[in-house]
Order: sequence, then C-alpha cells, then structure tokens
Amino acid sequence: MPWAIVALAAILRLLLLGMKPPHFDEGINGWFVDQMVKNGFYRYDPTNYHGPLHFYIIFLSETLLGRNIWALRLPVVLVSIVCVYLTLKFEPFVGRNVSRLAALAMAISPGFVFYGRYSIHEIWLQLFSMLFILGLLGLWRRGTPNYLWCVGMGLAGMILTKETYIIHVGCAVLAAFVTWISHLLNRVPNSRPAPQTWTYLDLVLVVAVGAAAIVFFYSGTFFNWPGLKGLYLTFETWFKTGSNGNGHEKPWYYWLDLIKSYELPVLFGLLFSLYCPFIKNISLRYLAVYGVGTLIAYSIVHYKTPWCIIAIVWPLLFIFGAVLLIVPIKYRLATYISLGLVLWASLANSIRLNYFRCSSFEESYVYVQTYNDIYKLTRPLLTLAKRDPTNYQLVGHLIRGSTYPFPWILGDFTKVGYYENGNMPDKVDGAFLIVQQDKIQDVERKLHDSYYTEPLTIRPYQDTSKLYLSAKVFQSFYPGRAADFTGKPATP
Repeated sequence: MPWAIVALAAILRLLLLGMKPPHFDEGINGWFVDQMVKNGFYRYDPTNYHGPLHFYIIFLSETLLGRNIWALRLPVVLVSIVCVYLTLKFEPFVGRNVSRLAALAMAISPGFVFYGRYSIHEIWLQLFSMLFILGLLGLWRRGTPNYLWCVGMGLAGMILTKETYIIHVGCAVLAAFVTWISHLLNRVPNSRPAPQTWTYLDLVLVVAVGAAAIVFFYSGTFFNWPGLKGLYLTFETWFKTGSNGNGHEKPWYYWLDLIKSYELPVLFGLLFSLYCPFIKNISLRYLAVYGVGTLIAYSIVHYKTPWCIIAIVWPLLFIFGAVLLIVPIKYRLATYISLGLVLWASLANSIRLNYFRCSSFEESYVYVQTYNDIYKLTRPLLTLAKRDPTNYQLVGHLIRGSTYPFPWILGDFTKVGYYENGNMPDKVDGAFLIVQQDKIQDVERKLHDSYYTEPLTIRPYQDTSKLYLSAKVFQSFYPGRAADFTGKPATP
C-alpha cells in the first residue's frame, strides 16, 4: 500500500509534465540559472526573498538534461513525490492508518499536485519543514541521532530555500508550548520525552554540516562572500513586503477560500483540529496545533500567493487521517464512506485542474500563469531550430515590458533583443517580433518585410501584444496563407 500511494503520486505529477507553458516565476528562475552559467555562480540578492538552493538544483538538472521544460520541472516533481513518501515516515508517531490516509490525500490533492509540477521554491519549503517537524517528533518520542539529523537538515534546508522559514520555526516553538499547556489540562498517557541517545559529537556534526551548506550556497560557492550578509539583510525588505503586499495583498481569509474550493481533506482536518485538546496522541495534538498556528500566521501576512499553501496545510492532512481515531467506532462505516467520498472528490478535482484547466485563469490556483498564446511563437520557432540548428541565429525583437518567461524559453537564440521603456532596435525587421499595443504604429512604420500576424497575450493583467512572424521564414507553417502585413519598401 505505501508504494502504491507513492506510485500514484508519481503518475499524477509526471504525466504530461510539459503540457502547460512555463509560469512567470519559472521563467525568472530559469533565467537566473542562465546567469549562473554566464557568471559561474549564483549571486544571492537579499531583496529576492528566495534562497539559492533551488537555482543550483535546476542548474544541475539542466546541465544533465538540457534547457527544456522537463529539466526545469523534474527536480520539483521528484521532491513532491519524496514529500508523499516522507508523510509515511510519520507512522511511528501517528499510526499506520493515519499516515497512509495523509499520504494518499497529499498524493491526489489538487494543490499539492499542481504546485508539485511547478519549478518554484515552495515545494522545497514543504519538504524541509516536514523533515524539521518529523525530527522534532522523533527526538520527543525516540531521541535517536537520525532524528537529530532530520531537525538539523530540515532547518538548514529551510534557510537555504526561503526567508519565510522564520514563520515555520516560530510556529513550531509556539506549538510545543501550546501542546504542553493542553497536556496539563488534559493529560495524554505515555507522552514524556524519550531518553536522548545522541551525543554532543552528533550535535556538532549536524551543526557543522548545516552551517557549511548555508555558507557554501549563500557565498555563491565561495565566489560571492558578500552574499552571506543577505541572511539577515533580507528581513528588512521581507518585512516591508509582507506588510504592504506589493500587488499580492489578499484578505486574511484567502487561505480558507482556497481550502474550501480545492482541499477537502484539509478542510476536514481543519474542522477536526478543534478537537485536538481531546486527542489521546501527543504527536497528533502537536501537528494540529502547528498546522492551525502556521495557517493563522500566514493569514496575518498581507502578501499572499497561492503556491504557499503546500507549505502551510500539510500538517492538517494528518488530522484528516486521524478522523478514524476521533469519530466513535459505532460510526466507523459512515466514517469510511465519508473519507472515501472526500478522497474521490479530491482526485476528480485534481485531474480536472491539472490536466484540463491548468492554464485557465478562472482557477484560483492558476495565478499569473502564462497563457497558451505563447505557443503561437514558440512551437513554430522551436520546430525550425530543431530542424536546423542555424535557426538559433534568427533575429527576434520583443518590444514590450515584462516578457517573462520568454527570456528563458529563447535563451538559446543568440540574436533576440528585449526592448522596454521606449527603446527600439536600430533595424526593426526580424524573423519574429512581439510588440506592445502602444508601440505597434511606431514599429509598423519602420518595417519593410512581409509578416503573418497574430494577437498574443502573455499572461493576465497584461495588454495583448501583436506577434509578427516573417513570411519568408515561417511560410511552411502557413501554407496558402498570404502575409497579413507588408511594410514599405526600404529606401535604396
């Protein structure tokens, strides 16, 4: 059963992985990796809000597999699958059935699948926060050195991933205090901390390895020592962004709306978390407090993007599984039926979202997602490049602001220019152009060649651009079609 759950998670995450175009953030992350190739290291920017680890992992993947969407997304997919496997490792503390139900709910969840197929940082934060909490529970209940390593590597991994690690560490500490208070009010049998079998040498090794990893990556693999200052400089900007929202401000109930719309098992877990003071399992009680506390903390922050949800709500999936322990045994059949219906509904919603509406802006999870419109350019252009590598020398001009993910997608094309804020190439004609609405007339006055034209919208909240494809270069893709625009003949 455990491997069947992991296999199901793998199928849902790997199937048709490249079917949706690169997200805005994926394009930026890929572009950062391209700069690593040019500079030799990743130059950490404390105003970027993200640690360096993800970029080095993508760099390794693209080095091995090439610059393509599978190489960009595959590391995140594998980590998402590992998170499902890691859920099963909570079995000694929450019970076999609870851990398997939680793992199954995560394997088929619309959100965990959707953002497990995106090359963004949040899946790493989920992985390392799970590892951190697993280590804390393991030290509490078992006290062995391997759980000490889980705590240390989980903490180091969160620091290497995203500045919001401070929220998770703070909530973990507060959850321990609240759980202790609840234990005093309603005692849980056999909840005393286990004797610790690790030594101070183990602790020194864990701290040394974690610190070495942090220094190695934040220093740009020792090529950018000032990057270490970003470990504390980043919080000044981060606190301002969290307070102001910077265009991503949402109401406090934003996460509840997402949970209600997509994550039925999480909703069950959240409702049954109210029963946590009466749960006779100290680990489940702690997970309930930690999960609710993290949700409250993220609700206070004004800056909200939907992909953060996977790092927030995973503890509540264990409370969903714990419904079997909470509901009296005389209602066991009704409990089985209810849990089964919830899981089937979650799976159906996941398939609908991830394979049929993954680029539909009406979906709340589809946030600043690139439209399929970009295929009007990328499919014929990349086809030409695969037919004849000399086509990587085709001239292209993108005359508009905010063109991501094109800078990454077209990174292998050596003669593509990007023009913003009124800038214009000296010679406007090229094999292809993308032109902002208010620049179309200026551009067309300077064109001399013939072009096929199409409207092209890169993503929501952005005006529709005009795509120009040279009739000479792309005529094989438009058989029998006359050029839509022909410029004035060039002056001899």
